[in-house]
Amino acid sequence: MEAIILIGIQAVGKSTFFHQRFADTHVRINLDMLKTRHRERILLEACIAAKQPFVVDNTNVATEERVKYIALAKAARFRVVGYYFQSSLPEAMRRNQQHAIPKAIPEKGIAATYRRLKLPSIDEGFDELYYVTVNATNEFVVQEWTDGLR
Repeated sequence: MEAIILIGIQAVGKSTFFHQRFADTHVRINLDMLKTRHRERILLEACIAAKQPFVVDNTNVATEERVKYIALAKAARFRVVGYYFQSSLPEAMRRNQQHAIPKAIPEKGIAATYRRLKLPSIDEGFDELYYVTVNATNEFVVQEWTDGLR
């Protein structure tokens, strides 16, 4: 049983990463899709009750946001894995401009999320923590987490 928490500002590739790596094996829990915390909670509880692997595909930039998912998953004996996506504000703005108009996010929203960003720590309760970047050919590169990455 595995709970995956994606961490990073908007437009850094979290949802694309989910679709490439986990769409066939994990349920996606995403506020953009579910619209309310109530619906999110129902789906999260259903995954835990069914022992279904899941991915929380939100920004999860604040420690408080992450620990609520971690605590719930740990209480049900899920292994918790975090993926922190390199969150460069200029790069996110550039990628956001490439999105289709309905999907593009206001730049103010991305900047506000960036200001709230707190780097994750294994001490939050993660069993594994990784750092994700996008290389020059738009492929994801995953490395083990080490303190000091940004």
